[in-house]
Amino acid sequence: MLAASSGSQVFLDWKAQLRSVCGNFDTTQDPRHSLFIGNIHGQDLGGLEVAKVRTNAGQITHLRSRFSGENDMHCFLVFQKSGRQHIHQANKSIELMPGDLALIDAAASFQIEPHGLIENTSIHLSRDVVRQHLREGELFGRLARNSAAGRLIRTLINFINDSELKGRSEWGEGAALQSALLALVAPAIAQGAQEEWSSTSLEEGDIRTLAVQLIEESLQESELSPATIAEKMHISVRRLYRIFEEQGDSVCRFILRRRLERVAHDLSNPRLLGVSITQIAFKWGFVEAAHFSRTFKRQYEISPRDYRSGVCE
Repeated sequence: MLAASSGSQVFLDWKAQLRSVCGNFDTTQDPRHSLFIGNIHGQDLGGLEVAKVRTNAGQITHLRSRFSGENDMHCFLVFQKSGRQHIHQANKSIELMPGDLALIDAAASFQIEPHGLIENTSIHLSRDVVRQHLREGELFGRLARNSAAGRLIRTLINFINDSELKGRSEWGEGAALQSALLALVAPAIAQGAQEEWSSTSLEEGDIRTLAVQLIEESLQESELSPATIAEKMHISVRRLYRIFEEQGDSVCRFILRRRLERVAHDLSNPRLLGVSITQIAFKWGFVEAAHFSRTFKRQYEISPRDYRSGVCE
């Protein structure tokens, strides 16, 4: 189901679909966005339940009560495909950037706060079996991003996300996939508590490479800025600016340039002719249509509409 409107009925339909696919959830709109986007798709792959979510909602809350016993059976393994979000549970908070993984205990309340448009995949794992693997470990936390276990989990989730699996409700590999994911979660979450960007010992060129990687992964996040990149890398904003300035560039110009290039690429795609220019601009982090049009014309010396007409004729 796809929602792309500020209409209240569309939002109510999105809330109903969220509950149908994911369980006892509530959600609110973000007043900063005039255009609401909500897309959710649920799959059952041989008993392995998967939910794919894309939204710019303000907050998504999992409501725990004594009457919601069904979700006590699960933990959610979340893969952040794009955008940035914070997840809060039991007085703890984690931030997910593109490519990050997290484990959430569905037997307790938690809140998700998207920062702009996000896209993620949530896999429902057996809570009892997760508990057996983690023993006394917590059922909430970020998984190690760059460990072997974390990389293998991302590979398996990318396989699950493969378009060829759509519509297949029964297949023999569902249980095997769940067993593989469960075996990898324990080492990944144990290492995730200690994993951080290690920037202090890197050369300046390596830091710029890491910064570019983070920017490329976060272009759809409307709040992407030098400050958010520097915070993630545990370096000062001034140092980040200096690294780009040494190559005759700036962080802000680089972000804007890459966003415009992504928009131009989508505008030249004939398969996206049914998607409005505004939607494409918002997808790549622009939040104000007039500002987007001005910057696009300044970059390409042609309006977005004329650019699309010229390349798609």
